[in-house]
Amino acid sequence: TFQRLLQQSDCQNALMKKVFDTHMLFLQINQSAAALKHVFAALRLFVGKFPSAFFQGQADLCGSLCYEILKCCNHRSCSTQTEASALLYFFMRKNFEFNKQKSIVRSHLQLIKAVSQLIADAGIGGSRFQHSLAIINNFANGDKQMKNVNFPAEVKDLTKRIRTVLMATAQMKEHEKDPEMLVDLQYSLANSYASTPELRRTWLESMAKIHARNGDLSEAAMCYIHIAALIAEYLKRKGLFSMGWPAFLSITPNIK
Repeated sequence: TFQRLLQQSDCQNALMKKVFDTHMLFLQINQSAAALKHVFAALRLFVGKFPSAFFQGQADLCGSLCYEILKCCNHRSCSTQTEASALLYFFMRKNFEFNKQKSIVRSHLQLIKAVSQLIADAGIGGSRFQHSLAIINNFANGDKQMKNVNFPAEVKDLTKRIRTVLMATAQMKEHEKDPEMLVDLQYSLANSYASTPELRRTWLESMAKIHARNGDLSEAAMCYIHIAALIAEYLKRKGLFSMGWPAFLSITPNIK
């Protein structure tokens, strides 16, 4: 009924956000496995009908959807895991087709970001989640229509990178009772994403949460100042802010 309104401004509009948020509520509030099956079917239809809402303009909707689907990849129910993995594969494939079979850069970045957030929020990474990654790889291997393009290789590269992040966090789990060591590992992970500011920011936020939990408020503040400086530097390079990171030098020399 509202298709024309939803497609206004390349699907970047307030009505689209409301419809999307309603879909997301079904994943955010506990449902039965039977209900979730229908939610996944509705989401497949939604992504298929409005791909530009996810793969063009702002990345907010893409990021939120990746976060909620990945959460379902860690679900207790095997059928929900399989459904979530299938939806995630479908989502990446749509991204590839939307980009004229060139890449899945947006879903790749948003999925790694979502994994990083979920490790801090929900502690994913066990055998259930690994099983879902294996299902996604199997879809990529068995997709005959994608055999002669680089999409299967991109999917495998993504699942490999997710496993690397999970391995790093498994090390963190070993040191969870040693806050200094834990934060040191988080810091190494944040530095390894120096070339991807969005992911670096995610890990700095994760560090801030750990510091705040331990009552180390000045350390948490330092993380947030680094995030602010990162954003300031990005805005400077975009020509939207004149100072960049030096704006924060008066607060701390560490900002360098």
